[in-house]
Amino acid sequence: MSPTAVLVSCSELPEGDGDDDAVVPALASLGFSVSWAPWDSSFDFAAADAVVLRATWDYAARRPEFLDWCESVPSLLNSADVVRWNTDKTYLTELLDAGLAVVPTALAAPGDDARFPATDFVVKPSVGAGSRGAARFTAGADASAHVAALHAEGHTALIQPYQSSVDTSGELALVYLGGIYSHAFSKGAMLGSTMDASGLYLTEKLAPASPPAEALALAEDVLDAASALLGILRAELLYARVDLVRGADGKPLLLELELTEPSLGFRQTDPSAALRFASAVRQQLA
Repeated sequence: MSPTAVLVSCSELPEGDGDDDAVVPALASLGFSVSWAPWDSSFDFAAADAVVLRATWDYAARRPEFLDWCESVPSLLNSADVVRWNTDKTYLTELLDAGLAVVPTALAAPGDDARFPATDFVVKPSVGAGSRGAARFTAGADASAHVAALHAEGHTALIQPYQSSVDTSGELALVYLGGIYSHAFSKGAMLGSTMDASGLYLTEKLAPASPPAEALALAEDVLDAASALLGILRAELLYARVDLVRGADGKPLLLELELTEPSLGFRQTDPSAALRFASAVRQQLA
């Protein structure tokens, strides 16, 4: 009997945004029976051999419900514990405390006063996807109203100095499958981008990329540190996307570590990447 793999989406994008289209035939070529299903549908996820989070981009507004659903799925990839940790960007402070090169990050929980950097800065909710709720402010600006609006919605505010390198070189996304580097792609500046018709994510300018050695080294350190914090092996992560930017000194900094539902840039890399993904799914079952 063929193993079953379910690619999990949301009702607004029941088969994702097209980036995972090559994954379906790749999984089928390795013997999987493949289907798509929104996470909040009546699909019998417990019966599937592999339940792979892909386009669950409405979770931010319903995170408690989403986490409860994740806990109910025995074969979820990545696991519910990983999802719980990674869907709150306060994890960045844990990686900072671990000594990694992370964009400086301050937190202001509801009821706390916020302190703003002397440079241009960004304020965004600690729980969110697709840059929704993120805003950029100039040096010396008072972002208290934006912070108050986030607090009113129950969010912790994340405050970071704006990294001006994104205006020229954007971000660099390094993709790992089964804990092993697969490929990379570049992303243009998202702030100021237009919202997709689904209303779930901002459109991005993407292109293939070859990461420099220092970026690869940081990404490796980030995955090792995150795995240690989670108490798992790197190989237990079906996928990971490490988003880097260049700091003022030109050295790479971690912007985000995406372990829950990131686009993996299959349209920006070689066709064999989808097969590497499918092989990593089989590895997880083993």
